[in-house]
Amino acid sequence: MPKLVLINPVGKKSGYLMSSISRFAPLGLAYIAAVTPGHWDIEIIDENFDTFEYTAADLVGITAFTSNINRAYDIADTYRRKGTKVIIGGIHASMAPDETAKFADTVVVGEAENIWPQIIADFEQGRLAPLYQGPRIDLSQGNLRPRRDLLHPGYFWQSVQTSRGCPFDCYFCSVSRYLGRRYRQRPVEDVLEELESIESPNIAFVDDNLIGYGDDSRARAKALFRGMIDRKLNKKWWMQTSINAAEDESVIRLAAEAGCLFVFIGFETIDQGSLKKMKKGVNLRAGVESYQATARIYHRYGIGVLGAFILGNDHESANYYKRLADFLLKSGIDAFQISILTPLPGTRLMDDQIAASNLIYDNFPDDWEKYRFSYMVHYPQGIDRETVYIGDNYIKNRLYAFPFFHYRMLRSFFQLKNPYNFMVTVKLNQALKRSWKNSHYYQKYPKRFDVN
Repeated sequence: MPKLVLINPVGKKSGYLMSSISRFAPLGLAYIAAVTPGHWDIEIIDENFDTFEYTAADLVGITAFTSNINRAYDIADTYRRKGTKVIIGGIHASMAPDETAKFADTVVVGEAENIWPQIIADFEQGRLAPLYQGPRIDLSQGNLRPRRDLLHPGYFWQSVQTSRGCPFDCYFCSVSRYLGRRYRQRPVEDVLEELESIESPNIAFVDDNLIGYGDDSRARAKALFRGMIDRKLNKKWWMQTSINAAEDESVIRLAAEAGCLFVFIGFETIDQGSLKKMKKGVNLRAGVESYQATARIYHRYGIGVLGAFILGNDHESANYYKRLADFLLKSGIDAFQISILTPLPGTRLMDDQIAASNLIYDNFPDDWEKYRFSYMVHYPQGIDRETVYIGDNYIKNRLYAFPFFHYRMLRSFFQLKNPYNFMVTVKLNQALKRSWKNSHYYQKYPKRFDVN
């Protein structure tokens, strides 16, 4: 029986990988395992839990993001030196196939599930090609289940994906280039059957937007939530969605009844100019003044709000960071993912930085390890890098220091009106604080500004 080893590499266990509440299983590898012919013996090695040790294999498949691609290359080299064929896929390989081809026998660009059986057949016949282009999957057919039995049992969340693609084209995001701008959805019954088969009560919907982008997708979300209620699945779960989802309170109410704990929303910034440059049209239409109202709508139904904000945009300042900190403390948002603007391969942001010769770290692939949303890797206009790092420290110190953190958690307790939802919110905050304290700039830069 031939052996396939699938690997989820982790170059540096930092940031959100440090807590069980903020780390997720390599679902893509479980999907690949599901479409591998049955006569193959399959093992998934997951460095979120166990550091890689060489395991003999006939064929190796590795997935990677940009931040851990160098670890993927190192592991690939271990196998290739022993004569084992290595295939690398995932979003970085899809956005930088020429680079990846230097470190792998085969590169898979795009969604791999439909092309994988052909790849296996080519390998078995000794004619593995150097590059495969995976077609976008028609999710409306359903019936594709990941091999969860091969995933590490230590994950708090069981990841479920119900859709792919994003019609938005945000300046800093590569999802629409990777998965397409057409929003593809699995049938509701197919998703419900998968949820019913999962023993864990804790679910992470990893769709970029579970509720979707229009009336049809919103109707589908409602049908999904009603199905979860009617089947009495008793799952506790969270989702990503956009700010405009709160315009229809009926979908939020159903989400709460179906077990929604919290939502992840990309608010990104409180500066209108930055929102325009980011191409965050939905946020611009709603207006920054709607952020607090959005949080209140979710709280009305006991759902927490994890808000994403980005620092390091052009022309920010110490005064802007002070204003942002004040806003966040008053916003009612329960937890904050605050990251530094990072140009990733496949984004228009990266294209523009390369065209302007504006990258600070451009010794690739070595410098990819800094592309993890905690480094200023390009020169922003109208602000120096040190101010961004100080601003990040200043804002997070305000969020997590006494008495502000305790006030925020007390407010969340009364807003959520649900002990379990509140407990998860506390754990989220603890994970985010731990990530910050482990950052490279936490000790190096001040946590306050010496300006008025």
